[in-house]
Amino acid sequence: MKSSNTLSFNQLVIALMGLIMFVALPINSYAKDAGKSNTSTFSYGGKTMQLNGAGLRKKLFISLYLGSLYLTEKSNDADKIIADDSPMAIRLTIKSSLISPKKMKHATLEGFEKATNGNISAIKPQIDELLKTFDKGVGPGDIYELINMPGSGVHVVRNGVKVATIRSAAFKKALFGIWLSKNPVQQSLKRKMLGQ
Repeated sequence: MKSSNTLSFNQLVIALMGLIMFVALPINSYAKDAGKSNTSTFSYGGKTMQLNGAGLRKKLFISLYLGSLYLTEKSNDADKIIADDSPMAIRLTIKSSLISPKKMKHATLEGFEKATNGNISAIKPQIDELLKTFDKGVGPGDIYELINMPGSGVHVVRNGVKVATIRSAAFKKALFGIWLSKNPVQQSLKRKMLGQ
């Protein structure tokens, strides 16, 4: 009886170690892949931006996406970035098959509510316009770019194809606030995107 319990305990330890390695390997590979998923510069509409910082959005042990911030000049001033109407972009490189259009919509809406302290009514039509773009599909390998172009609005680009242009300064501020506000989706991702 004793040897049977010992064997079961040993098997449990081995299984747990295997699970930890299984979970850790994708996280490490995504961290190493960050440089491959991003270029040091990003050009759009005749404007060139440089990578300010990038990090993984995680939930428990799962890496959901790589979030990257591009600016014309590097900055770690989140409030200034949110307020500025200058060329800038957030690139989301989807990593997990757990992300679906429905889950992406839910998470994005939650992000807007956090960034605005629940005051989304004034920009609800613009939020809905962004959420509709996720109906085209969201899965591993998809790349969404949310690009602010002064005088033109936020251009939503999915896998290199523009799928929407959303004109609203308040929307732009709330959108970038999802990752950079005082109440972001993930503090560690905010720090990485700010290059800290």
